[in-house]
Amino acid sequence: MVVNLSPSPLLHSSSIIRLANSKSPISESWHRLKTHFPKPLLSPSFASPSVNFACKKQFLHGNSRNRLDFRTWSVAGFDYGNFEGPQSVLEAAAVLTAIIVVHESGHFLAAYLQGIHVSKFAVGFGPILAKFNAKNVEYSIRAFPLGGFVGFPDNDPESDIPVDDANLLKNRPILDRVIVVSAGVVANIIFAFLIIFAQVLSVGLPEQEVFPGVSVPDVRPFSAASRDGLLAGDVILEVNGSEFAKPGPSAVSEVVEIIKRNPKRYVLLKIKRGEQNFDVKVTPDENYDGTGKIGVQLAPNVKIGKVRPKNLGEAVEFTWKEFWGLSSNVLDGLKQTFLNFSQSAGKVSGPVAIIAVGAEVARSNVDGLFQFAAILNINLAVINLLPLPALDGGTLALILVEAVRGGRKLPLEVEQTIMSSGIMLVIILGLFLIVRDTLNLEFIKDLL
Repeated sequence: MVVNLSPSPLLHSSSIIRLANSKSPISESWHRLKTHFPKPLLSPSFASPSVNFACKKQFLHGNSRNRLDFRTWSVAGFDYGNFEGPQSVLEAAAVLTAIIVVHESGHFLAAYLQGIHVSKFAVGFGPILAKFNAKNVEYSIRAFPLGGFVGFPDNDPESDIPVDDANLLKNRPILDRVIVVSAGVVANIIFAFLIIFAQVLSVGLPEQEVFPGVSVPDVRPFSAASRDGLLAGDVILEVNGSEFAKPGPSAVSEVVEIIKRNPKRYVLLKIKRGEQNFDVKVTPDENYDGTGKIGVQLAPNVKIGKVRPKNLGEAVEFTWKEFWGLSSNVLDGLKQTFLNFSQSAGKVSGPVAIIAVGAEVARSNVDGLFQFAAILNINLAVINLLPLPALDGGTLALILVEAVRGGRKLPLEVEQTIMSSGIMLVIILGLFLIVRDTLNLEFIKDLL
């Protein structure tokens, strides 16, 4: 989330797609020095955690490093899911919007409860679809529901509030501003915990048993796999006569890599279908990038059961363990992103990919949707704490500098330059991710 306190103008953070019209919060702030709290929706290695394969049977909150990526494991061409089914897309978009609203509500409530002037609360960005005013705050719903922002009248030339008003955000003590800036992250962390708690109480936590092989949950019509005889529900036991070294995500990766390396050359798969085992020769089609694809979804061969708490104390215990496991995995994913940036940069996801992943998860089961929402909250909280100019952490860093300087703010021009450059980088990255992720959608690839 991009935040701007003190006199600096730019503090937005809507979704990464946020370059809508000239009256959007971004362009407004460039010209009118308004203070906003919006948020860039990008996520490093988004959805890293999901299912744990560390042992034969266990809850999902086990060793986070062994968790399966939420994204569809598949042969090239299914990487981001397919936006199939409008209901699943709407569910994913609703989850994403709710998370943004919670984040912005954190900023809003932290300011409102301290008596700090707030001028705007927006869900979405771009052109205004509907709005109303209450207690000097404009509440609006905007055209693109992938972001949001909280606006402050600190430097708004249209505001009739005196510039020396003690309840303007820029005039409040350092601690008050830290609370406002941090509140969005705190709100997302609390929301993630409550989502997992709701999952524990309503549907229980998944418990899994791992079996040899790789499952084939779905086969696309008219694909190479369909043409050569693979069916949904098959289990791949061997590839080219070799068994998998170990079950789980690594087995899925083995199949994917072999398929990608063999466009237009047959691959021998040993298949289990019901009680029968037999061989199937599949000839991958050539993808636009020269790799092979056969048009299937792949997943570790696991049987998922449910475990429910016996009492409230056990429910809290399960929730805490799962929350800690997911948080550890997100932090580990972020660490790996920075330590191996050249290899992991391609896994950074924007709003298009996030919704595609969410839609895929929503079509699978309600458990996945709970965890998708929890992980996205944690991702958003962690990323926003990074000390980068366009994020909450960047604003906190500026406040820390102010505290170290004995309460003296940096010159307005310096703050504006720092925040503006960060926001421009986020916008550029966001546009790049939207284009890249859109081109990676299966139906777009088919058109190309």
